[in-house]
Amino acid sequence: MEALAETNFTFPRQKSFYRGKVRDVYNINNRYLAMVASDRISAFDVVMPKPIPYKGQVLNQIAEHFLTLTKNIVPNWHISSPDPNVTIGHYCEPLRVEMVIRGYLAGHAWREYKLGKRLICGVSMPDGLKENDPFPEPIITPTIKASEGHDEDVSREGIFELGLATEKDYLVLEDYTRKLFAFGSDYAKQQGLLLVDTKYEFGIKDREILLMDEIHTPDSSRYFYADTYEAIQQKDQQQRQLSKEFVRQWLIENNFQGLDGQTAPVFTDEFIELISNRYIELFERITGRKFVKQSYNNFNERVFNNINQALEKLS
Repeated sequence: MEALAETNFTFPRQKSFYRGKVRDVYNINNRYLAMVASDRISAFDVVMPKPIPYKGQVLNQIAEHFLTLTKNIVPNWHISSPDPNVTIGHYCEPLRVEMVIRGYLAGHAWREYKLGKRLICGVSMPDGLKENDPFPEPIITPTIKASEGHDEDVSREGIFELGLATEKDYLVLEDYTRKLFAFGSDYAKQQGLLLVDTKYEFGIKDREILLMDEIHTPDSSRYFYADTYEAIQQKDQQQRQLSKEFVRQWLIENNFQGLDGQTAPVFTDEFIELISNRYIELFERITGRKFVKQSYNNFNERVFNNINQALEKLS
């Protein structure tokens, strides 16, 4: 199965290059960033051995969709998307704080909760909840974005102590996070989904805080199906969801959680196809549009040319 594992381009006025877990990021003269969404997939902060066909296109096009819809709510870095796998935006100094917001007790929060913990990132969680129950109101549980390895939970006070953000800037981050989550939750309900939790990344350009990177994608967010949520919850069963959580569960069942000494198992071709189809399903469900698969023929040439042409228009 064809898929994009990585790119290795050199553009005019390129100052640096960074390869993240999923995106290849080209810094153009400290003015613009060209991000290529690859088909790499990570879980527990580890990149898996095999990429997932069309995953990068799904992520990039969902992110473009929501960056466009929310630009009047929160300022963002997006300038254009000249290719299905590419976003070009303003160069920003990224903040090392990832703003995670949770409307339901799921994923990492649930794993902590069932160990008996009632405090996460300095935020209290009430007693008596079961997995996937809603919180009385959404909670913000920030993490420190790690350049390598696992992101770390951090409290609001810890952010100030470590100098990751000023109190003034952090209040803006919280405000933007709640506004984006409120919009995303309302939008998801219109599509028959529940936005369970998500994360946002921000950067600073000319002293202004801008939303960066992706937004409300299956890599950064978790969705439940709204129509069956209540019935499943009453029966104490696992929720039907559109997210990357089923990949994490498969890895846990195969004795991998990104711990020291563990080696990531290799996905079978059948499981890779299942993951790809789930990503495409979420694209169509959340955007209301039919997903159009882009050809992998001459992929690198196409992407390079599309980025170059977009940058020429900006120069």
